[in-house]
Amino acid sequence: MTYSFSQDLASNAADIERALDALLTGPALAGPGVPAERLVAAMRHGSLNGGKRLRPLLVRQAAGVFGVPAAASVTAGLAVELVHCYSLVHDDLPAMDDDDLRRGQPTVHKAYDDATAILAGDALLTHAFAVLASEAAHPDPAIRIRLVGELAAGAGAGGMAGGQMRDIEGEAGFLTERAIAELQAMKTGALIRAAVRMGAILGGASAEQLALLTSYAEAAGRAFQLADDILDVTATPATLGKATGKDAHAGKQTIVSRIGVAAARRELAEMIHDALSALLPFDQRADGLRETARFFAERQH
Repeated sequence: MTYSFSQDLASNAADIERALDALLTGPALAGPGVPAERLVAAMRHGSLNGGKRLRPLLVRQAAGVFGVPAAASVTAGLAVELVHCYSLVHDDLPAMDDDDLRRGQPTVHKAYDDATAILAGDALLTHAFAVLASEAAHPDPAIRIRLVGELAAGAGAGGMAGGQMRDIEGEAGFLTERAIAELQAMKTGALIRAAVRMGAILGGASAEQLALLTSYAEAAGRAFQLADDILDVTATPATLGKATGKDAHAGKQTIVSRIGVAAARRELAEMIHDALSALLPFDQRADGLRETARFFAERQH
């Protein structure tokens, strides 16, 4: 059967939306106490009804290379998406990027307040690891531990959170193109890398296969961020569903600001070539990963 990226994208988004909807309820989130309704509502506001769910898609596609059914990767994909949603809630705060619009609707701190947005992000991040620790993620505890480690590495001080810190520091001083690339590999690429590696781990990838898929993920992550930076310059807020021109206004340093849109597009094409080259040893079961890399480069929002 011919692979359809649009069907895969839509099916994955629907699966993750259902999983988020089921998890983000008072009873499902309960611990020693009952969650405050306002906190649960803010978590739902920051997570549901939007987004392409690309990071869970990468989990699904990487696992699919090894024959893992889509349904068996939903829980791991859900965990990755929870971390992604937390990062967006916190990034939008006044102390960070100070955004009022996300996915075409008010950001969590605008719809609620700063304190609630901070706590909603904290809770989304925390529950991601509870989800990965459950047997629904994988029946083998050793695999679940590896998944937890991968997600923590991608989200922590050496990954997404550390990349955000480097980005903030970069507003106060000059960064070389290499330094910009390193911060973006952490801020954006690390979670994409974790998603692909988690899918490979679910599939029982060998060390060699994991290395190849990691190379793919790192190149795809660079491409995703570069495409995002290009869109920040070329797209309209209506098309993007959020404010544009933010990087220049905030004094953020990007590859696009350094070399221009035309050169950035040429570099983007090279990154996609690198990503696709890493997949050469894999058969048609890696077509999903190939199409996702191309989508990263060609997306308009």
